[in-house]
Amino acid sequence: MFNRENKLEKFKDAETVIGASIKVKGNFHGQGNIIIEGTLEGSLKTDASIFIGEKAKVVAAVEARDLIVNGEIKGNTKVKNYLSLGGTAKINGDVQYGVLSIEKGAIINGQLLATGEPGKKGTEKEEENENKLIEE
Repeated sequence: MFNRENKLEKFKDAETVIGASIKVKGNFHGQGNIIIEGTLEGSLKTDASIFIGEKAKVVAAVEARDLIVNGEIKGNTKVKNYLSLGGTAKINGDVQYGVLSIEKGAIINGQLLATGEPGKKGTEKEEENENKLIEE
């Protein structure tokens, strides 16, 4: 099973936090973990992980290694490894992912495309990152 505390554990060292009262417009690109609790319009890309909070609104193309969504995304989403959609998540756009977890109540209006191969092992680093998100 998944739980919120384990999912958020990897974000304790987030490089960037966009707070609930913040609105960002433009292209937002980084290499570290990003937490979005406010509003972002434009594009959002990182080589690491993104957490989108329950009240967050992202109107952007989103690219990340791992993505946890509890808020809303309007735009296409590309996740290299692990995508988790909480019960309050809403995505309007096409979604590419490696591994997908969806809680009851999540909404996706778009096409889903699995880019990973079931049963195929990723790199050791990818497996380590995925294991940090999963509570056994």
